[in-house]
Amino acid sequence: MTADTQKDIDGLKEIGRIVAITLNEMKRQAEAGMTTRELDELGGQLLKSHGAFSAPKKAFQFPGHTCISINNEVAHGIPGSRRIEPGDLVNVDVCAEKDGYVADTGTSFQIAPYSEEIQRLCSFTHETMMKVISSLKHGVKVNQIGKMFEQQAKLGGYQIIGDLCSHGVGRAVHEWPQISPLYNKRDKRVLREGLVITIEPFLSTGADYVVQQADGWTLCTPDNSVAAQHEHTIIITKEAPIILTVA
Repeated sequence: MTADTQKDIDGLKEIGRIVAITLNEMKRQAEAGMTTRELDELGGQLLKSHGAFSAPKKAFQFPGHTCISINNEVAHGIPGSRRIEPGDLVNVDVCAEKDGYVADTGTSFQIAPYSEEIQRLCSFTHETMMKVISSLKHGVKVNQIGKMFEQQAKLGGYQIIGDLCSHGVGRAVHEWPQISPLYNKRDKRVLREGLVITIEPFLSTGADYVVQQADGWTLCTPDNSVAAQHEHTIIITKEAPIILTVA
């Protein structure tokens, strides 16, 4: 999507604010002993209270309002009867629609007791996301995103999950362009003013790819390593990007 009008920008900011509020509250209330379904129902209620609804549930019949992934589950975890345990690494991804506009956001965090290794992974992944976002504007090559992801991962001593991409968003869950987290020198595409995209690095302590599970959704590392993800939806401008997914 290209945000061409003030109406587009206002609509995207509204759904961006809603998914940010939902994500923040889910993170705040997540605790050991609750099921992922209970946490997901909280997210669904929050979206509904703001006049929004789960975009993946509508578009793909995803069996939850949000994606909740635990430990070596990297993405697309289905909410269910699994109970969150002390020390778990939790990823929550909220993608929702309101008035025809879609925004997508996610975060990884640890349930107490905390470990230095997991805390560093989460904070470094967030730092990577923000560093990349701050460098983007009209005219920057799309492949610079993958290049920066790779540079940051190497700096932190992590692997990039190479088969999970950032992507266009705004009117649908996944739109053009698909943005590889790996540098491709042959990719000549350029970011343009108004383009709406996600920036979402997945940094891993081991594996560099994920494997789809028998449920048809959940993506896990093959070696039981863990990965963190942070995600914002942004609008490209001639200056600093507009970060939509903030409360």
